[in-house]
Amino acid sequence: MNRESKIMISPLNTELIEDINKTNDSFKLYGRVVPSLQSGKWSYEEVLLDEPREIRFPDDKLDWDQYINQEDKTLFLAYMNHTCIGQIRIIKDWNRFCYIENIATKKDYRGSGVGKLLLNKAEEWAKQRKLVGMSLEAQDDNLGACQFYVKQGFILGGVDTLKQSSNADIGTTLYWYKLFNEPIK
Repeated sequence: MNRESKIMISPLNTELIEDINKTNDSFKLYGRVVPSLQSGKWSYEEVLLDEPREIRFPDDKLDWDQYINQEDKTLFLAYMNHTCIGQIRIIKDWNRFCYIENIATKKDYRGSGVGKLLLNKAEEWAKQRKLVGMSLEAQDDNLGACQFYVKQGFILGGVDTLKQSSNADIGTTLYWYKLFNEPIK
């Protein structure tokens, strides 16, 4: 990444809708998170896969106008030199968390700070709405994403082994949380 280039974060508007799925590059699955619950606390081990593989999520086909100028949901796009390099799609969830529906960075820009900037923007949005934290889901075989979330201050808060049971390729759904303040005990 050119140090002279500045990353700009823009909220979605009608002119930017065509850029949303441009961030949907393939990514490598190279390990798995193996969660464990002991005395009410989640922990996990990281296990590398014998054979890493590339996957790509299908493009999202949503009514993108529903994310423009809304109080309870939005989508931010990251740009460098007028090229869309990342996105984060968020909603105000029922539990007063900012739920991250999707976060993606173009392959060539991963590791450059784009994801962190997008998460920071989501956190700013959530705090403006007096939400208690951020949450998201990741699959147990997406070790790279899970490691990124932990690095950004997320903790494992739950596991669901049935949510994706209709999809043979997906095992366990992991629920990650970042609390803005310490939880009330």
